[in-house]
Amino acid sequence: MPDDAWLTEEFEASRPRLRAVAYRMLGSHAEAEDAVQETWLRLGRTDATRIDNLGGWLTTVIGRVCLDRLRSRGSRREDALDDHSPRDLRAPEEEEPANQALLADSVGAALLVVLDLLPPAERVAFVLHDVFAVPFDEISTILERSPEAVRQLASRGRRRLQGTAPTADLDLVRQRQVVDAFLRAARGGDFDALVNLLDPDVVMRPDAAAVGMGSLRETRGATAVASVLSGGARGAHLAIIEGVTGLAWAPGGTTRGVIEFTLKDDKIVAIDVTGDAERLRELDIVTLDS
Repeated sequence: MPDDAWLTEEFEASRPRLRAVAYRMLGSHAEAEDAVQETWLRLGRTDATRIDNLGGWLTTVIGRVCLDRLRSRGSRREDALDDHSPRDLRAPEEEEPANQALLADSVGAALLVVLDLLPPAERVAFVLHDVFAVPFDEISTILERSPEAVRQLASRGRRRLQGTAPTADLDLVRQRQVVDAFLRAARGGDFDALVNLLDPDVVMRPDAAAVGMGSLRETRGATAVASVLSGGARGAHLAIIEGVTGLAWAPGGTTRGVIEFTLKDDKIVAIDVTGDAERLRELDIVTLDS
């Protein structure tokens, strides 16, 4: 029988993921915290001995809490599935899984305005499945629809997002591709590949804390920056930082530094390295790989 201490420990271990789910559903840190707290309160009112999978139960509950909050906003009408033709509901054959993954990983603050255009059910289905890999049969219990209907909702939401430019000058999917190529080139010591990814006038700007951690200093020019970074970044991992793909250094699971990239015409024009602990605590960071 689970005791209160065990439940508290398990919930706290799940809190970062629950907060990330809620933030991408609701688009507000304050509302996300409220949703997490409501999930905790519901857990306290539930007989935990009847919960077979606590992680799945928590995801289901926070999904329902977020869905209720989205619906209560009342600013959008949720379209019924019957309002769309079978052709509209069918997932297009040309949808590439790799592109789906890139789109999902890029969802963050910069796409919340686009996500806000989705009806609540589409938003829940897309975020839970494409971003957090929750199976359709679990999402179906939240939305009270069949797994196939949920699959169609996620697909329709995905197509809406793919057809909407997130910002006038930022392609988050392309950003992910460039940063991924940068990381591979830096780790592998591929100097030429790094130079090709960098704008000739690129600038690397480490903050004071990052400078204090090692030999980094402000550096300008593709050749100079590539010389500094080639063979480095071995402890860095892809991460979503304030909604945009960057790199995070998190030894032991604690983020000690992040690297943010500014792109123009598919070239990196600025690299900002942050090591300041207070600033890092303010950032919304979700690590993508281990």
